[in-house]
Parts: sequence; structure tokens; C-alpha cells
Amino acid sequence: MNRPFNIKTFIIVTLLTSIWINIAEVARAMLVAFPMMEDFYAGRIEIGPMGVSNALIWALWDTILSGTLVFMYWLCKQSFTHTNRAVVISGSVTALATLGVFWIASVNSGLGTWTMAFTIFPIAWIEMLIGAFIASKLYDKFEH
Repeated sequence: MNRPFNIKTFIIVTLLTSIWINIAEVARAMLVAFPMMEDFYAGRIEIGPMGVSNALIWALWDTILSGTLVFMYWLCKQSFTHTNRAVVISGSVTALATLGVFWIASVNSGLGTWTMAFTIFPIAWIEMLIGAFIASKLYDKFEH
């Protein structure tokens, strides 16, 4: 059933979904991406420790990513209703349009490798699918 966009519900769902996105992004970065990046950049540039300013920017990035995912889910559920199709499409489109583009641009700019992209992106895609599933359950709860 199509419902008008409710900004309050959107903000609540985004903030709650962003808990998962923040945890998943930090885990993926610490366990997979950073070690690969340290190997890639070894001898080129120094990768410094994570400071408060880095963490705040990362939290902002993750919240924007969460908002994009939640809005994409809301759009998909308008067309496909509250289905797994809406979860898969919204998670996949968000992953490709954000993290996929990021890795293509990184490789194209010489700031990463295809091995890095093909290792890290599938993990990010799964994160977005789980995030879309979480958003679907939250919308189900808050809209009924």
C-alpha cells in the first residue's frame, strides 16, 4: 500500500538503520579494507591512526549512506510493496550507486586496485542488503 512520505518515520528509520551501517562499515574497514589499503599505500603515503575528526566524518558518511538506503527502500516499497524484491533492489542500487562508484573512481584514479574493489564491494553489498532488510522491518513496525 502506498503511503505518503513521512519525514518523522524516515528520520527514525534512518537513525536506527545507521546503527547497523556504522557497525558494519567500521568492521569492514578495520578487518578488510584498511589492511589492504596499508599494503597498497606502503612506502607511498603514511596512513595515520583514526582520530576524533576521522570518526566524526565517518559517522556523517555512514548516516548519509543510511539515509540514501532508507529513502531508496521507501521508493522501492512504493512500487513493489513490502517485499523481498524491494529489499534486494534498494540494497543493490544503493551499494552500486555509492560504494560501487567509490571503488570504480578509486581504481580509476590509481588510489586502489581491482582486487581491492572486488574483495571489498561484495561485503559492502551484503551490508546494504542487511540494512535494507532492517529498514523494511522498521518501516513495517512504524507504519502499522
